[in-house]
Amino acid sequence: MFGRRSGEERKPREKVTKEGWKTAKGMLRYLRPYRAMYILGMVFLGLSTATSLLFPYILGQMINSATGSKDWWVPQIDQIALLLGAVVMGQMIFSFLRVYTFSRVSQSTMADIRRDVYRQLLSLPIVFFDRRRVGELTSRITTDVQQLQEILMITIAEFFRQIITLVGGITFIMIQTPRLSLFMLMVFPPLVIVAVVFGRFIRKQSKRTQDDLAEANVVLEESLHNISIVKSFVNELFELGRYRTTLSRVVKNAIKTDTYRGIFISFMVFAIFGSFVLVIWYGGRMVQAKDLEVGDLFTFILFMAFIGGSLGGLPDVYSQILKAVGATERLREILGEKREVDLEKRDGAVSPIAGHVEYKEVRFTYETRPEIEVLKGINLEIKAGEKIALAGSSGAGKSTIAQLLMRFYDLNQGQLLIDGLPSKDYALQHLRDHIGIVPQEVILFGGTIRENIAYGKLDATNEEVREAARKANALEFIESFPEGLETIVGERGVKLSGGQRQRIAIARAILKDPAILILDEATSSLDAESEKLVQEALDILMQNRTTMIIAHRLATIRNVDRIYVLDEGQIVESGKHEELLQLPDGYYARLVSLQMQVSSLDA
Repeated sequence: MFGRRSGEERKPREKVTKEGWKTAKGMLRYLRPYRAMYILGMVFLGLSTATSLLFPYILGQMINSATGSKDWWVPQIDQIALLLGAVVMGQMIFSFLRVYTFSRVSQSTMADIRRDVYRQLLSLPIVFFDRRRVGELTSRITTDVQQLQEILMITIAEFFRQIITLVGGITFIMIQTPRLSLFMLMVFPPLVIVAVVFGRFIRKQSKRTQDDLAEANVVLEESLHNISIVKSFVNELFELGRYRTTLSRVVKNAIKTDTYRGIFISFMVFAIFGSFVLVIWYGGRMVQAKDLEVGDLFTFILFMAFIGGSLGGLPDVYSQILKAVGATERLREILGEKREVDLEKRDGAVSPIAGHVEYKEVRFTYETRPEIEVLKGINLEIKAGEKIALAGSSGAGKSTIAQLLMRFYDLNQGQLLIDGLPSKDYALQHLRDHIGIVPQEVILFGGTIRENIAYGKLDATNEEVREAARKANALEFIESFPEGLETIVGERGVKLSGGQRQRIAIARAILKDPAILILDEATSSLDAESEKLVQEALDILMQNRTTMIIAHRLATIRNVDRIYVLDEGQIVESGKHEELLQLPDGYYARLVSLQMQVSSLDA
């Protein structure tokens, strides 16, 4: 039911293209500030791998020495033991330094990527968030970035280690024991072919599992964000069913992936151990014929184990790299989105704003609903300092008019002028600095009351915060709490009542001191006592400001300078409250009458 929005149906998973590899390569630019440390890590990786390759050779020479080899280059067993101890110690040190340097690089790089993705999300227009769910975006900045971190810290290092081990091991045994090496390498081509086929398949399966897991995260976050709605409608089992359905897809694809991985691993085990049997048989015959020392055969067997382990691990490492390529593609999709504004710049006019607003033949259609024209030639004017109200039924376009003023969306047609200048000519952040909003549904941040009020002016002093709270009729209830302004409001302000949240939102707007104010009927869902306190605070807030009120309860807008009545995206009436009531068969008069009837029934 709620699994996906329209247009979000499951799409076929595409293979990683050349463009995908270019995208992944582009993400490596985040390594540039740490390239010296990363190169140092690669040096330690090479040294730790080299010491591990020395281990079987030296161990073989120890066996040769113990069995009485007469070769002049084989030293005494005690000397070999000391050398072997030094190699093991070196390997330990180099391995630690490799892990440490790669950890520093990966943690720093991932912090940079997370910061840039978050910065990008904050700079994107509202229309982007209309198309995406928060859970999906959260998954991108957590799960996908985590995959990149594992690639930088573990997988790439493991890939190079196995390549070095594979190439170095084969080179060494080809030089030392060419006859036995050629015999062993007969199994190499089929293993490579199987590894390539497996890598392609596991990439597709892993990406499917990853996408399904992201979808499960969407369901989880959506239900937890709206937990009060879930519980009030007693839909816990329904939400559990949604989550179970998405998880079942994750489990199904993961099991399928692991099944094929198991088949591959089983084949590799058979191939590797089978080759061991053949090589030991053939090498044993060479030892019997005095063509090979026992220690050299032992060295060869250890190298063969190293080579087999590297060969068997490469497909899995390669599939992990391909998963990271898919993750970089999704991150680059976000990073490549067109920004609403550069957070570091303020391009455009930054002149003072008095608050004279004009809409001229404004037409607008949401990108997500292109078939519906929400506004159809809107014309209205608000002089600086005036108070106007937008009335009409739900879906008439009232909130859209306010959102266009905030420049959450761009006009399709017409003009929106502020102090005679097109709104798009103003620096976007400068424009929004001069517009304040008190929404109907106030959502606070999970910090303290002081932090939520100071959100309207981040550098506000404690005295300014207290004064704003006093003007908003909020100081009394704030001081009734033991912690006062330092009281934690809880996630989304759940520890406060609706009236208390509204007054904090008003205090925040007072502190911002905007030239233009938007009120989304801040008293519509309050009890009589809270409504009185909030209305008194709003009266203070509206003084000497251009105010646009989105009206739901028409009784609260009797004293505004002008009321614009909307119906299906058009202004059908305008005037003062008394004037509109006198219109015969007037739309506004009918709305007032209906609300009075509902109020009398409630009474």
